[in-house]
Amino acid sequence: MPADARTKVEPYRGFLVVVVTAFVWSAIRPLDWWTWFFELSLGLCSVAVLIGTRRRFPLSGLAYGLAAAHFVILACGARYTYAEMPLFNVLRDAFHLGRNHFDRVGHFAQGFVPAIVVREVLRRVTGVRPGRMLGFLCICVCLAFSAFYEIFEWLVVIKFYPTSGPEWLGMQGDPWDAQEDMFMALLGATLSILCLSRAHERSMAAVRER
Repeated sequence: MPADARTKVEPYRGFLVVVVTAFVWSAIRPLDWWTWFFELSLGLCSVAVLIGTRRRFPLSGLAYGLAAAHFVILACGARYTYAEMPLFNVLRDAFHLGRNHFDRVGHFAQGFVPAIVVREVLRRVTGVRPGRMLGFLCICVCLAFSAFYEIFEWLVVIKFYPTSGPEWLGMQGDPWDAQEDMFMALLGATLSILCLSRAHERSMAAVRER
C-alpha cells in the first residue's frame, strides 16, 4: 500500500479499533442493561454516521481522535452509570466530595468533542472562515445539542421511570444537575475552540493534501 494511502486510513482505523474495543469492554457485565443501551445509543448512531460518510467526507485525524476518546467516556458511563463510575467514587471518597463527578466529565466532553466536528463541517462545507463567528456558531450548536440531550432524558424518564427519575438521571441530590451539565458542555465547547482551532486547521490541511 502506498505511503499516502496508509496515512489516509490510519486515523479512521485507529478510531474504529478504539470504538470496537470500548464497546466490547462496556458490554461485559454492565451495571444495568437498559442504562447501557441508552447511554451508548447516541454514541453508536454517531459512529454509524462517521462510518457511512468516511469516503465522501473523511474527517481530520484530530476529529477522529477526539471522537474515539469521547466514545470511551460514553462506554464507561454505559457500563458503570455516570453516578457509580468506580474511579470517581475513589476520588469522591478521597477528597470528601459530595457526589461522583464523572457525569460532569461526560458533559464536558459533550461540548469539547462535537465542537471540533461542527467546526470541521462548517469550515469544509460552508466555507466559513476562522474567526469569532465560526467559534460562536460551533459553541451555539454544542450548547443546543446539550439542551436537546437534557430534554431527551427528561422525556425518557417521564415515559419509563416516572417514579424514580432523579435516581435514573443520576442527579445525586443536586436540583441544578441539568443546568450544571449544560454549563459543562458550554465550557467544553468554548475551551475546545480556544485551544484546538489552530491544531484543527493543520489537521484539516493534512486531509486536503491526501
